[in-house]
Amino acid sequence: MDKKLKIVRPVYQQIAADIASKIATGQYKIGEKIYARSLLASQYGVSSETARRAICILSDVNIVDTTKGSGVIIKSCENAIKFLKQYDDIKTINDLKKDILCSVERQTNENNYLKEKLIELIDKTERFKSINPFMPFEICIRKETPYMGKTIADINFWHNTSATIIAIKRDDSLIMSPGPYALLCENDIFYFIGDKNCYERVNTYLYP
Repeated sequence: MDKKLKIVRPVYQQIAADIASKIATGQYKIGEKIYARSLLASQYGVSSETARRAICILSDVNIVDTTKGSGVIIKSCENAIKFLKQYDDIKTINDLKKDILCSVERQTNENNYLKEKLIELIDKTERFKSINPFMPFEICIRKETPYMGKTIADINFWHNTSATIIAIKRDDSLIMSPGPYALLCENDIFYFIGDKNCYERVNTYLYP
């Protein structure tokens, strides 16, 4: 089962960052008293506890003062700017982490797909076992071959090697039963069957 990881900043941190942004941009002035926690909670549509935690963050980094009986007083614009930079740095790290996890998930899915197709390939070759007990061979098409860009029919592949091509892996695709008009492209993987000397003949023919 595929599981998608969603990385979200806690709401109280988002509120703290929003208040710090208003202080940094001058919407709140030094010495100004901002909303009581209950009003702050109403403004952001959160619980009083969430609003309290947001104010605690700002108090811990000396952006506001929460002296009992005095409410919440704006204390430092400079510290608000520092806090926002740290918040953005952490946000960037989380975004990078999310991108990496998504990339790993895509690679895992691609590897699983290739594995499924190879299993399917092996299953499909079972019908050949009555006449040929050998598992498929494979060979990579490299630029050294003189047959690059030609078709299987052009080079009389079967006639010259006695090997039967049953599949070609090209990039992220697996081409089953490619037929005589399939091209030889660099980095293709050819899967073929034949007798015990089949691989040696194919390798010698493709790379004389």
